Parts: sequence; C-alpha cells; structure tokens
Amino acid sequence: MAETSTITVRNNPDRHRYELLDGGTVIGTAHWMPFEGPEGPQRIFYHTTVDEAYGGQGLGSALAREALDDTTAAGLPVVPVCPYIKKWLAEHPDHPTDRAPVQPEHLAAVPRQERQ
Repeated sequence: MAETSTITVRNNPDRHRYELLDGGTVIGTAHWMPFEGPEGPQRIFYHTTVDEAYGGQGLGSALAREALDDTTAAGLPVVPVCPYIKKWLAEHPDHPTDRAPVQPEHLAAVPRQERQ
C-alpha cells in the first residue's frame, strides 16, 4: 500500500493532463483538452485513471478534486466527458465547479481512441 504522505497532484499543461504522483512517479492521470465554445474557453475532461496498485485509497477522488479546483481557479468551465469526472461531480453537487453540459461538438473534439 502506498503512503499517502508522498502523494501530490500537478497540472502538466504540455501533456494536457493532471498527474497524480507518488514521489516522482506518475500513478494516475486526468486527461483534458482545451475547447473554444460559443461562450468562450472550456476544458474537456475525457479520461481519468489511477494505477491499480493504488486503488481503494480515495486517490482518484483527490485527483478529480484538485483538477477541478485548478480548472475553476483558472476561470474555465468543466466539460465532463470522462465517466469518472461526471460521476465525481454528481456525487459532489455542492462543489464549486463551473460545469458546461456535454454537447455533440465536445464529443467530436475528443479523439475517438480517447473516448471512454
């Protein structure tokens, strides 16, 4: 079992993902892509994973919370294409995330192989 004291989350904008780290090792990711909608820029979240060895510790939730908090702080609405992010938002309806409903143009923007 991993010790959570070394667990951190960072945004890696060059790779368009938030990374869950154990020390310097990436153990999970929340992938996003920028999207220019009619109302302005948005961030589409389309794929989230956590290494199986770290399952059951609430780390996916920590990754989602940090990614959504950072996105909200940047003034960007979240488009939850990723099933995990969508579920997390449904389980945390009071979380102050600016949410944009998923539209066909959002789905079309996500590369087919990346859709969950």
